[in-house]
Formats: sequence, C-alpha cells, structure tokens
Amino acid sequence: MQTIFVMVKCDLGRAYAVAGEAAQATEEISEVHSISGQYDLLMKCYLADDADIGHFVTERIQTLPGVKDTFTIIAFKAFT
Repeated sequence: MQTIFVMVKCDLGRAYAVAGEAAQATEEISEVHSISGQYDLLMKCYLADDADIGHFVTERIQTLPGVKDTFTIIAFKAFT
C-alpha cells in the first residue's frame, strides 16, 4: 500500500465543493482536510502498491471540478 498526501489549490469559493466531491469520488481518498496557507485542501490517499501515482493524481484529483493546482507528497513510512 502506498500513502500519498495531495495538497489542492481550488478556484476561489470552491474549496468546500471540491472537498465534498473528492470525499465521494474514489475510495482511495481516505481523508480530506481544509488547511491554511498556499493550498486549500489536504487529501490523504492510499493506493495499491502497483498503482501509478501520476495517473491517479492527474486523472482522479486534478480533473475534479474546481481544482486549480496540486502538490503531491509521497510518504515512505508511517510511525503511528
């Protein structure tokens, strides 16, 4: 299992709509949090070991209506 975090910048006024859509869009997105700073949302995603991260982000997250930009972080190990 691969764990990635995707920070999402949304079109103005669309963060809550994007969060709701993401939570329903795919089972790989396990959590969606609103955050402060340059990005509006943080999504925690679990992907199969053989899943292509690039395809997942570009085809499943970046295509959600209202998504303007993404920044992906790949997690190596969970300590808790």
